[in-house]
Amino acid sequence: MNSEARREHREPLGRRVARYRADRGWTQQDLADRLAMSRTAVSHLEAGMSHPSERTVLILSGLFAVEPPEFVEGTLYPGGKAERLPPVAARHTEFEMQFRLIEAEISLAAYLEVHDHRLLRDQWIERLDLLLVSAQGVGDKDRIVNTLRELRSAH
Repeated sequence: MNSEARREHREPLGRRVARYRADRGWTQQDLADRLAMSRTAVSHLEAGMSHPSERTVLILSGLFAVEPPEFVEGTLYPGGKAERLPPVAARHTEFEMQFRLIEAEISLAAYLEVHDHRLLRDQWIERLDLLLVSAQGVGDKDRIVNTLRELRSAH
């Protein structure tokens, strides 16, 4: 297969970004907030009107929990830029880390069959209420609200 034919079989990176974003239930504004860019810039990226910088690809990779080379593999992202990408990306925001810690504590209490964990439940609710204030995007807020609902109904 010649290089032109191989190029035709590659996906535009913007289309991949749009698919990953949609899979997470994020709007373009949700992604823009996470990237510290405008919604219009995200729209242009997804439409293929611009190629993201290596820095933006690194952040996107972390947000979507995939390594940078894997994220751009099989796309039309420029090869020279792809070669400069680091092999790994940080994957967890402070929000994600805190939410997962709370989830782990709840699961551990259930596993250990802690019957009277009212104090723990009250602490989890307080921490989740604080986390809700800093949550970005509908998906993150929904995760917290659903967990809060479950905790509060267990009273």
